Amino acid sequence: MRRNLRVAAYAVCVRDGQLLLARSPGPDGTPEWVLPGGGMDHGEDPYDTVRREVAEETGYRIRVTDLLGVDSLRVVGDPRVGRRRDHHALRIVYAGEVVGGELRYEVGGSTDFAAWQDLDAVPGLNRVPLVDIALGLWRGRPPHGRPEPVPYPGR
Repeated sequence: MRRNLRVAAYAVCVRDGQLLLARSPGPDGTPEWVLPGGGMDHGEDPYDTVRREVAEETGYRIRVTDLLGVDSLRVVGDPRVGRRRDHHALRIVYAGEVVGGELRYEVGGSTDFAAWQDLDAVPGLNRVPLVDIALGLWRGRPPHGRPEPVPYPGR
């Protein structure tokens, strides 16, 4: 069985009752909303990762304001590729404040669009579970930094 560890950093950017999200094609090609962020490069600090990824995916420069928590997800098996694998995703979630740049979408990357979404509308969006996990961390600010469980395929 192939084993894979992916460490990534994501930002929860909220302003005027809206959440900054990016759009990515889901496993079946259906677009889904994701938090801006992504995988760390080897040797990169996660603080730098989240700032780089937000800039790449949205055009904005952010100031990291808080470490909200860390989510750990392990998924064993991947029927989409027809082979077994053991994938462990370690997701570091920060709060961020936009301090510059202009909203734009990413070209040639993992996302194709970025937009501010009303917080009240987020539950109705087609989104990855990490959006709900991160919003729970942002709202609850648990001192231990561990999110409440959210239903996720394979969890």
